[in-house]
Amino acid sequence: MRSLVVVGFLLVVAIVVVVIAVVRDTQANAAAGQDCPPGAPRVSLDLPADASQVKLRVLNGTTTPGLAERVTEDFKNRGFVMSKPAASKGKLKDVAVVRYGPKTVGAAQWIRAYFLDEAEPQYSATRSSDVIDIIIGPKYRQLATYTEVNQALAQLSVPKLPPGACEA
Repeated sequence: MRSLVVVGFLLVVAIVVVVIAVVRDTQANAAAGQDCPPGAPRVSLDLPADASQVKLRVLNGTTTPGLAERVTEDFKNRGFVMSKPAASKGKLKDVAVVRYGPKTVGAAQWIRAYFLDEAEPQYSATRSSDVIDIIIGPKYRQLATYTEVNQALAQLSVPKLPPGACEA
């Protein structure tokens, strides 16, 4: 009988200690409470739920006429919101360049998957637009299929926090 009383007492003490620890826990908001340096942009690493949430502008970085228009049409057929295509000031040598800012970090990761991670990412902390610029280069052949995009996203993993930025 005495052992049951001791075990019961210890059980009550353990419950009280657990309740106090949970109530006074300050680590629950540790990630949200991280200090962000003054002026550092806050970025979202979340991938968009739908293509209609992503705004793109395609620039032709080659000497091939009509390439930006063709790629714009391909993205539009996949549900993306497209701006008018244009010519790039400079010419590329690779597949593509994806230029983005703090508002579009997660979406830029998704767009890179359409180029099977062969597009060079260029992040700019000062970019305030929610439009992603894609500069098409001469090594571009076609956009990836839906299956290839999903496989590329799995290989790219979670978007990384850009240097000098804080997670929103």
